[in-house]
Amino acid sequence: MTAQKGSAFLLKISDGAATPSYQTVAGLRTTQLSINGDQVVITHKESGGWRELLSGAGTRSVSVSAAGIFLGSAAEVAIRSHALAGTIDDYELSFEDGEKLQGRFLVQRLDYAGDYNGERNYTMQLESSGPVLSV
Repeated sequence: MTAQKGSAFLLKISDGAATPSYQTVAGLRTTQLSINGDQVVITHKESGGWRELLSGAGTRSVSVSAAGIFLGSAAEVAIRSHALAGTIDDYELSFEDGEKLQGRFLVQRLDYAGDYNGERNYTMQLESSGPVLSV
């Protein structure tokens, strides 16, 4: 198995159609994915001092962090619109090996910054709402 390129880890946003197509969010330099799972502890007297967890229970979520250079693409404008409105949209994460994850996400945070003689950059945090599926 070979290492996969970080440049091939892409964040895409839906065009909103009934059968959506996804547009790559341009300018991203870093993308991070975290899969989170809360646990339900069912330890009892007969657990022998070991913690026991209930399989399939608890709350699962996916968090996506990304940072990049602002290019003014339609995808970036859509993300800003969703951040301002607090609306949820369909997103896709794709990887070099062809694997894709799709789900609905809320733009929890969107930050812009820029130096006087530098480019305008941004960071964002997305939080899943509902299932995130491997397609």
